[in-house]
Amino acid sequence: MDYLVATHNKGKRDELVRILSPLGIKVHLPDEIGIALSEPVEDADSFEGNALIKARNGCKESGLPCIADDSGLCVDALGGRPGVYTARYHGEETPYREKNLFLLEEMKDVPDEKRTARFVCAAACVFPDGTEIVVRGVCEGKIGYKITGEHGFGFDPVFMVEKGSFAELSPEEKDKISHRGQALEKLSAELSAIKK
Repeated sequence: MDYLVATHNKGKRDELVRILSPLGIKVHLPDEIGIALSEPVEDADSFEGNALIKARNGCKESGLPCIADDSGLCVDALGGRPGVYTARYHGEETPYREKNLFLLEEMKDVPDEKRTARFVCAAACVFPDGTEIVVRGVCEGKIGYKITGEHGFGFDPVFMVEKGSFAELSPEEKDKISHRGQALEKLSAELSAIKK
């Protein structure tokens, strides 16, 4: 069955393909099948709410089952910021290297035991018949003291797990523990159960 992914991010699409293809699900980006989705306003106060906004919009405009996700970094010492506003943290157009440096500056006086943080991902799938699935994945870690690693994107170079920063892990290592990997595995299980 054909599913649309409400994103322009090929990396997300590739991750979905790896996890969902064993179910016989074909995942497409909008431009791959000639669909131009509008950009809905993501104004929910939760990752789940924003994922549903995008998935509902994609399903409505394409007529296909649509998968979307919303994710972000929640830092305990910052009261959970940037949270659902992760993409807008320190300016939406600011390069991520600058965002990472700004975060490290905000955390400069925070002791190691209080540098706890987590990446959160909510994934939603909306079907033309109105069925909706929403799942959540969480990866616990800490904010490091410097930018490290060459892989990944976003805040990966400052998010530390047992083996190092997310940016120091291979894509396969990251998939096994990441918030998005966990959410997509849960989504895969839900889709397999309903067999749409």
